[in-house]
Amino acid sequence: MNMQRAARSSSLLSLSIAPVFVVLWSTGFIGAKFGLPYAEPLTFLSIRFAVVIALMTGWVLISRARWPDARQCRDLLLVGALLHGVYLGGVFMAIWLGLEAGIAALIVCMQPVLSVSLARMFLGERMTRVQWAGLWIGLAGAILVVSRKISGDAGDLSGLGLCVAGLFGISLATVYQKKHCADAPMRSGAVVQYIGASFLIVPLAFLLETREVVWSGDFIFALGWLVIVLSIGAVGLLMTLIRRGEASKTASLFFLVPPCTALMSWVLFKETLGAVAISGVILTAVGVAMVMRGGNLKAE
Repeated sequence: MNMQRAARSSSLLSLSIAPVFVVLWSTGFIGAKFGLPYAEPLTFLSIRFAVVIALMTGWVLISRARWPDARQCRDLLLVGALLHGVYLGGVFMAIWLGLEAGIAALIVCMQPVLSVSLARMFLGERMTRVQWAGLWIGLAGAILVVSRKISGDAGDLSGLGLCVAGLFGISLATVYQKKHCADAPMRSGAVVQYIGASFLIVPLAFLLETREVVWSGDFIFALGWLVIVLSIGAVGLLMTLIRRGEASKTASLFFLVPPCTALMSWVLFKETLGAVAISGVILTAVGVAMVMRGGNLKAE
């Protein structure tokens, strides 16, 4: 009975965290829109990671939280390189090179499908029929949301390849985090993850970019938002969701990001939402609800 209550309590907590995570994660695209005109993407990310590492290290030292052991550090470095380095670096570079944001969002929307496939291969997670149906309904809804933004000239192929690399980066990070980092400390573990991302992004920024930054008010606001709200807040919630639930369920939440971003753009930038996009928002919400509440996933 106590175990059932604990499981129910954990499930309710995850359900309450999920919408907050989706909203915060969606603001990342808004923050990028504000900040990227003033700095090249890898330079922007390098500065962002440096500030996060400094703030999080201070928090760990003040709170006297324990640090990961050598094995955990190895795993966390890899997760950080995949999640923050390959994913963010790939998407930011893709948009910088001319790939349409709608195409980028559509590619990233495949993340739940890829994560489910990887979870089945490496974690033994098995989806119910209701959850599989919800997964595809969510994907269809996300495609409807971004379809209006997709034109014939999507951007160059190098940008497309980088976005696909980002898709694989975040999918592999989600599954690897669940399998190998479940026992790692959260706060100090986040520091190690961002160090891992920096090992990848900073050398590339020096190799490929001019590293010039225009320190405007918009850039400072965007940087602060992405550091506090995204890199610390949203990523912390993501790690909590992965730790508390199945990787497949957590991944399905990413279907909600394009609709949520579209709604934010409607409010902030007066971008219109047509009947097709609104239908997509509804479909996506239904699909994710089916995945999240369609029964427990079982090991094969």
